[in-house]
Amino acid sequence: MAEAITVARPYAEAVYKLAVASNTLTQWSKMLQLAAAIAENEHVKLLGGNPMVSAKQLGEIILEIGGNKFNSESRNLVMLLTENKRITVLPQISELFEQLKAQHEGVLEAKIVSAFAMESKQLKKLIDDLEQKFKRKIEAQVSVDPELIGGIKVEIGDEILDASVRGKLEAMAVALKS
Repeated sequence: MAEAITVARPYAEAVYKLAVASNTLTQWSKMLQLAAAIAENEHVKLLGGNPMVSAKQLGEIILEIGGNKFNSESRNLVMLLTENKRITVLPQISELFEQLKAQHEGVLEAKIVSAFAMESKQLKKLIDDLEQKFKRKIEAQVSVDPELIGGIKVEIGDEILDASVRGKLEAMAVALKS
């Protein structure tokens, strides 16, 4: 996985620079998400592994599936990726592009996991508190994991805020063992 991210990073950064220069971040976001979804399709993956299908044919198939949703630059990107046998990193390119876009727009993505479903008021308060702490707008993905027993766990970038009962029990177990 780390290797795919490493391969994808220069492509994502180049596309990001192009999108910023042409003020087309949203359009590129949609095009990359579509291209990534097509590249992840099982039938397309099989075609990519088929020695009877050339890189050019694979690129043309992907572009045909996407129809008129791709502009000329994104068409060039898809063809470049297929020719260089890098089409499998399209999902990572899309993911890295979204991170760069969010950073450009001053938005942080947070993954919030709660032991129980949160009321909208509670969630709004938590997001407001996180926005104050990080001094940036927060977009949250919320999920429920009963294994936390109680509390919440928040991931923002590489920072993890664990206020769950399970996390506290694990920390206590480590402290008791040492």
